[in-house]
Amino acid sequence: MRILLASAATIALAGGLNGAAMAQDSTATTSVTTQERLQGANYFELESSLPFKAPDFSKISEDDYLPAFEKAMIIQKGEIQRIIDNPEPPTFENTIVALEKSGRMLSRVGAVFFQLTGTNTTDRLDEINTEISPKLSAHSDSIVLNPALFARVKAVYDNRAAMSMTREDAKLLEETYKSMVHAGALLTDAERTRVKEINTELSTVTTEFAQAARNAMADQPVFFDSREELAGLSESDITSAAELAAEEGQPGKFAIALQNTTQQPLLPSMENRAAREKLFKASYHRADGTTDIDTRDLVAKISALRAEKAALFGEPDWASYTMYDRMVESPQAALDFMGQMVPALAETQRREAGLLNEKIAAEGGDFEVKPWDWYRYANQIKAEQYEVDEDEVMQYFQLDKVLEDGVFYMAEKLYGLTFERRTDLPVYHPDVWVYDVFEEDGSQLGLFYFDPFQRPSKRGGAWMSNFVSQSFLRDEQPVIYNVLNIPKAPAGEPQLVSFDWVNTTFHEFGHALHGFFANQQYPSLSGTATARDFVEYPSQVHEMWMTYPEVLQNYAKHHETGETIPTALVEKIKASSKFNQGYDFGEVLEAALLDMKWHALSADEAAAIDTEAEVSQYEATSLTELGLEIELVPPRYRTTYFNHIFSGPAGYSAGYYSYLWTQMLDHDSRNWFLDNGGLTRANGEHYRQTVLSQGGTRDYGEMYRDFAGRDPNVQYMLIALGLAEGPVEGGPRIAEGASDGQLPDEPTSSTVD
Repeated sequence: MRILLASAATIALAGGLNGAAMAQDSTATTSVTTQERLQGANYFELESSLPFKAPDFSKISEDDYLPAFEKAMIIQKGEIQRIIDNPEPPTFENTIVALEKSGRMLSRVGAVFFQLTGTNTTDRLDEINTEISPKLSAHSDSIVLNPALFARVKAVYDNRAAMSMTREDAKLLEETYKSMVHAGALLTDAERTRVKEINTELSTVTTEFAQAARNAMADQPVFFDSREELAGLSESDITSAAELAAEEGQPGKFAIALQNTTQQPLLPSMENRAAREKLFKASYHRADGTTDIDTRDLVAKISALRAEKAALFGEPDWASYTMYDRMVESPQAALDFMGQMVPALAETQRREAGLLNEKIAAEGGDFEVKPWDWYRYANQIKAEQYEVDEDEVMQYFQLDKVLEDGVFYMAEKLYGLTFERRTDLPVYHPDVWVYDVFEEDGSQLGLFYFDPFQRPSKRGGAWMSNFVSQSFLRDEQPVIYNVLNIPKAPAGEPQLVSFDWVNTTFHEFGHALHGFFANQQYPSLSGTATARDFVEYPSQVHEMWMTYPEVLQNYAKHHETGETIPTALVEKIKASSKFNQGYDFGEVLEAALLDMKWHALSADEAAAIDTEAEVSQYEATSLTELGLEIELVPPRYRTTYFNHIFSGPAGYSAGYYSYLWTQMLDHDSRNWFLDNGGLTRANGEHYRQTVLSQGGTRDYGEMYRDFAGRDPNVQYMLIALGLAEGPVEGGPRIAEGASDGQLPDEPTSSTVD
């Protein structure tokens, strides 16, 4: 699910002071000759010679990263000092643009390093991450909290009324000033010193949290002694479980790797209830001290540090502090938005639980539904009522066709794009696919990397980011990647994917399009460098095309017979999408509300939660207060493995509601598309010009109104999810999209999920 560097590489590593991809200065790229590189210079000291400056992974070693980070920080410090020492009066060009240009080498090394720590990490990369994160945080603070630099920025900002600037110039100036103020530029010396200390501590403990949460997932598969315990799973799944157990040193047993959400994808197929319970509880109790991995002390530290930092800025809590640049302007506004959904959702949860208990009783069960039973019986009811067999559906979704004949076909019909696979560029893992991306006129737009498969070295979830971001300032075009976590089929078998993974593939490519269509001068404002509660919107709306008839018929073909997926099966899938929203939508809303609970603590309240037991108690109390059926429907992420909000200095903290807010924008937009003719080049061009090409250069409400001609209406989402009756009076018809309330599993910080 956001944008580039997922660690302590905060403001200084994010493109000037504001965005997602750092601006770069030519002084850092010409200091090393090719001959010097041959004599041992660090790889990152030169721009890549590959197309679009894509990373040359064949020339990068783990030994490059630390010295590259160290040298890059020295270079950027020199660039900043030259801005400060400039004897000329501060101007937009010699201060704001010069700042935007700084840190080119740091951007290069960060873009590669943090992608690898997320997708193909090693013990050594983890060690480097632990060592470098606090240094990067301190480096960032040395820039954004530098009084002399801020004095020049403020001088330009105070004179802005007398300056002639483009809209993008004005936005860059505003965001640069706001970012420095938000970082602490107006604090006292003592307050700034404490902010720096907090930032360093946060970079350390959030990195520790991320690594511990990943280890609790990747290094702790759930073992089973016999095939009988795995009854109901496919032969392919059982074979994979046997292979994993052997790899883990327990041949003859079976192992299932955890995925990052609370619910686990194999649970519905497992016939053995005790085995289901074992798998679910291993997931649910992940990192809560049940095993030797326990993140609760880290959560307590992170929560207290964030609340203390907010108090230094005069804010009542971290949520109030961190939401300064959002489309939703305050924690209360976000809570009010989510609160609209609770009554109907609670009733839906109780009603659906009753249906599941009736089903269990009808089958002779003497128990009431628990979370590890929910999807098994919900899927059975869904299959009976709508006759949808998930295994049957998968037969029509072969991964390469989903991508090339589905996602790429959609992009061609809407935007005129074409794609060509290439195998000559080095990649960081053999499973990564690379494509050239071409505009309708034949000019090349950029490069697309696709990394689809789950592996132990990859953190869970799905996300998009850039190796290179678009910027006219530095004459660069985008090099973008999508990362998924699809279980890889055994050798020799077709790579089929679930309906949910098809949805996620369309979603992540929506992020990629947001990056490819960037049309900005400054990298800080380019592409997906938008507010947390806006960036998921363009990706979510692209999910609608996965079941759009013209697109679906082009890619959804049976892998054996070649038969196009029957229309009747598609209609059943659409009809069934409103069923089980008590769980599908409920677990997401609960996670969003839990996020707000943690980040609405005052400094005193957060400091009082300082033991593992108190962390567990606060989570339990907070969830109970929501008024939802928490015992039956736990949140999508519990506190102890909630990577989105605890694995970065800021991440999605006080921002997980964004998925719901942008889902509202998404459903409203689906109706606009359907009301205006659907999958047409005219509609694609309109959306590209009003939304996808705008980056972070405009007010988000204004941008949306330019696209839709009106403000968004929450009723379209509630009706689409079956939580309200429709149609909306005076509005266009309700879109029948593929979205079922589930969201792609998301990473943190500056990547987009």
